[in-house]
Amino acid sequence: MRRLRKIKIVATLGPASNDYETIRALFEAGADVFRLNMSHGEHSDIAERHRIIRKIEEDTGRPIAILADLQGPKLRVGTFANGEEDLAEGQDFRLDLDETPGDASRVQLPHKEIFAALEPGASLLVNDGKIRLKVRACGADHADCTVTVGGTISNRKGVNVPDVELPVAALSEKDRKDLDFVCGLGVDWLALSFVQRPRDVEEARELARGRAAVLSKIEKPGAVKNFDAILAASDGIMVARGDLGVELPVQNVPPIQKRLVRKCRAAAKPVIVATQMLESMIESPMPTRAEVSDVAAAIYEGADAVMLSAESAAGSYPVEAVETMNNVAIEVESDPTYRDVINASRGGDKQTVADAIVSAAREIAETTDISAICCFSQSGTTATLVARERPHVPIIALTSMVNTARRLCLSWGMHCVHTGEVSRFKEAVINAARAARSEGFADATDQIVVTAGVPFGQSGTTNILRVAPCEERLIYATDPG
Repeated sequence: MRRLRKIKIVATLGPASNDYETIRALFEAGADVFRLNMSHGEHSDIAERHRIIRKIEEDTGRPIAILADLQGPKLRVGTFANGEEDLAEGQDFRLDLDETPGDASRVQLPHKEIFAALEPGASLLVNDGKIRLKVRACGADHADCTVTVGGTISNRKGVNVPDVELPVAALSEKDRKDLDFVCGLGVDWLALSFVQRPRDVEEARELARGRAAVLSKIEKPGAVKNFDAILAASDGIMVARGDLGVELPVQNVPPIQKRLVRKCRAAAKPVIVATQMLESMIESPMPTRAEVSDVAAAIYEGADAVMLSAESAAGSYPVEAVETMNNVAIEVESDPTYRDVINASRGGDKQTVADAIVSAAREIAETTDISAICCFSQSGTTATLVARERPHVPIIALTSMVNTARRLCLSWGMHCVHTGEVSRFKEAVINAARAARSEGFADATDQIVVTAGVPFGQSGTTNILRVAPCEERLIYATDPG
């Protein structure tokens, strides 16, 4: 099953997409990666969705990536005696550790770590920023605030603290249990919430023990501030624009998105643009023009993937949402301006032999009649370096490691093929030619570029490139060895 576009689509599963028929329809409509949201559903529900995805993978013969999104710590107010209260702009309001149900003057905030980090002048956002408080005075067990934006506050609404880096670990006790559970299932990616610093990522990596790649969600100002170090510690990035838009002025989010996508591309690490991409399709079979333009902007930026959340998990039109995203991607990538933008934004510090090999592969493909770039990769490094180049021809990633094939499904332009082990480069060329023909990328009269690292089986040894015919007898005839 060959995709007709390079960017990948991540579809979240949920009540609207909970059975074999629907999930398979999502895959056939264009979903490359399925997201399991650990904020919703019991472990038994997650295990069943995982089983269905792997059954679809078996039935279709195509690798599929599974991303488990950890919930992260949830900062919430306590409860109110009346269930809710109306707060007026300019009034005083206190947050404290007292478990007594709240009223119009105060409510519990059961997070002493927040009080430890607060300073006068800091902002507190309640219920996704619908209510805003400014701290006047604070101590170890309270914060006296002024309401700057009023509204109705009710039981257990979420709290954001955008102005300070909180001394809160990214992994709660629930997250630790969920992480071990989904790694035991065999997910391919872990999405880590509430990342503020690189040590948050390192902790998750230690717990994962190589069983899944770690992807950091950038959803807090601290993560933006420490992004370079977080990127270095991560295998991938998600630009979680919903939470960013709560904790930062909304006008700051688009330039941040563009900047982070470019940094991820330069580092050859996959980046997902997420949240509210086709939000109206939760209830409507058609997106708004602005949503289509938003998806298109992420594609023009060269993001590896775009993500659907509630649209595919709980909406009335999950398959249509994936189809819409797929169609937008095909149309944008066929625009001549798209190639101009991608070429102009190509960057990255290229200093190694591997950098030179993949850059040469792209240049050869652009100046000669090449049908595909085929890269053998055990760890995925060679393939992601090729993807960083954003070539105009398809990328076929061949690997004997099924886990690598699945993880690479998140990377731009990657058509992943699980193949047998090879010990000689000529075997790799023959396998690449067969894959290019059987997967519909070339015929016997075409040529391909093949890259690999020799000796095989050693990560980070990309050091060889060959332009090869797709007809096997010609490969033997032109084999230098």
